[in-house]
Amino acid sequence: MTKRAFWKYFGVFGIFTIILWQHHCYIESWTMSYVWHSIAGTFDGLSQLQVAEFFNNYLDIGSSHSGIPYEAVVFYVLCLLLNTWILSRGLRGVERAAKIGMPLLILFGVFLALRGVTLGTSGASAEVPTASAWDGLNFLWTPQFDSLSNPRVWLAAAGQIFFTLSVGMGTIHCYAAYVRSKDDIALNAVSAGFMNEFVEVVLGSMIVIPIAAGYLGLDWVKENAGFGMAFQTMPFLFEKWGPFLSMAAGVMWFGLLFFAGITSSLAMGTPWMGFMRDEFGWGRNKGAWSFGAIVLALGLPTVLFYQQGVFGEYDYWAGTVALVVFALAETVLFAWVFGINRGWKELLSGSDLKVPTVYKFIIKYITPAMLLVVFIGALFTPIGNEWGVALQGLFAGEGWTLDNGSIIKTIANAGLHEQLAAATDPETVSALKDRLFFTNMARVILTATFAGLALLVYLAALRRIRSTKS
Repeated sequence: MTKRAFWKYFGVFGIFTIILWQHHCYIESWTMSYVWHSIAGTFDGLSQLQVAEFFNNYLDIGSSHSGIPYEAVVFYVLCLLLNTWILSRGLRGVERAAKIGMPLLILFGVFLALRGVTLGTSGASAEVPTASAWDGLNFLWTPQFDSLSNPRVWLAAAGQIFFTLSVGMGTIHCYAAYVRSKDDIALNAVSAGFMNEFVEVVLGSMIVIPIAAGYLGLDWVKENAGFGMAFQTMPFLFEKWGPFLSMAAGVMWFGLLFFAGITSSLAMGTPWMGFMRDEFGWGRNKGAWSFGAIVLALGLPTVLFYQQGVFGEYDYWAGTVALVVFALAETVLFAWVFGINRGWKELLSGSDLKVPTVYKFIIKYITPAMLLVVFIGALFTPIGNEWGVALQGLFAGEGWTLDNGSIIKTIANAGLHEQLAAATDPETVSALKDRLFFTNMARVILTATFAGLALLVYLAALRRIRSTKS
């Protein structure tokens, strides 16, 4: 598409899924572990606080709270081995895993969603008689329009949608290499996007929050809603369904998460394998097991130092910022360098589903403009997200005060430094210093990984030049 050597290094973002894979695989290993604990009856008779403490203890690598020493490490390695073995089988291995995982995922999701919404409005527990599952649905589906002015919300939303659809990470490109010229790209894209959002948004919204609101009340949900509810709250709520059904629900819930995770993580491994095969002639097994070895080395710091913030750093930089940057570059390359007219012809070649022509304008102008605004907005987010106040101050010569959540302030660790300066308790100071150290260590690992991948791209280019001359 272009002779500019600069662009090939943007492709490094596509192989950067190495970072995403290890932290995604770690979460996947949690679900594998919780399936086991659901079957073993680990949560039987535990209070809500004890279930929450179990999860926190699980992340405490040096402790053994369930009879399995270094449990998080053990399940992470097992999960990584399973993923790597399936990858070593090639696309057929990925396809077989998807054929098993996707139907079970939907089956489990439908059962749990029906159980969640049938809790009704009468209150599922005596402790909170006014609790209502429908309140949970209303909470989820009531728009918060004030969030539309927050660039961090847009950045997180963009990172999430790109991650879940494998956009901005090289996976789609790798799969596209196997697509025949007359395949219906438009229909495949629509069906993949529809099914993904149906499972995540429709089924997902009918499980965790409604069940929690049905038992614990909406006020509790508002105070505690977050990522940790899947592991810290759901096992406790399932126990209210009786011994057999609680075990079945735990297997279904964490099995659902596991199958959703493994179908995604397998996709993330394909860019590395494709790159090493095309550029260095590596076979399927060598590509898969080398990928697993690299991910193991990069992932162990996440497992060992999760509570020190390494996981969060990987997720933010590789799973959000990098995805948005790469997706922006992809859009520019497709619409402006390759050309929207040629791209449109490729899109509709062999397609029975005709895409409205207005999307040519959207892809060429609206999409890159929105992504650029989202990225710049997140880069320079003003303090308190008060854009009007910040602009007034700028025009009045008072400068632009950045929020600690802006990308620039995040790079400078401004929030951690402020907490450290305000801390007086020795234990708090020590914990903050540890977090600062491990945050910087994670960024060194990220930078070194990117540089290493860029070096491989450079070496691959040299190989191509030499082969052309010879």
